[in-house]
Amino acid sequence: MKGTKRSNATDWVDHVRRIRDRQDQQAFRELFEHFAPRVKGFVMRGGTDAAFAEECAQDVMATLWRKAHLFDPSRASVSTWVFTIARNRKIDLIRKQRRPEPEDLTWGPEAEPDQADVLGLQQETEELGRAIAALPEKQRNLIEKAYFGDLSHSEIAEQTGLPLGTIKSRIRLALDRLRHAMK
Repeated sequence: MKGTKRSNATDWVDHVRRIRDRQDQQAFRELFEHFAPRVKGFVMRGGTDAAFAEECAQDVMATLWRKAHLFDPSRASVSTWVFTIARNRKIDLIRKQRRPEPEDLTWGPEAEPDQADVLGLQQETEELGRAIAALPEKQRNLIEKAYFGDLSHSEIAEQTGLPLGTIKSRIRLALDRLRHAMK
């Protein structure tokens, strides 16, 4: 079968079934030869280097071998399933690369901030408190809900019954006033 072109997806479904049911190495080899270079290209188009893409493709194909029993042809084609695995695996590997290693983390207590920084922060906090208190009540209430209550604009709209546009406008005006007050 090597080098033959697949014209319909049911051939690949049969390959996955053979892997699932009989751990058919020939079926896996054919799937691997077809999909591994395509997965590698897909991953590289996302801006990664060849080594990363190769690692990802290998991992995707190993996942296909181990999880063939999870494939459902009524939900997706084999290629959709393979590229979904590839996309998810690429995201996982990128996250893993960006996660700091334990030796990169600082251990022990954080360095104490110097007294000038603490004093400056206290003064800014007090200044911000006065600036918020000086806002018109309607703007102040929305700023408090958004920033201290940690509510989204939509959640504030639900809670207050105000239109979303009104909420956004009032918050924008309040932030503008706070920016000017903090100069």
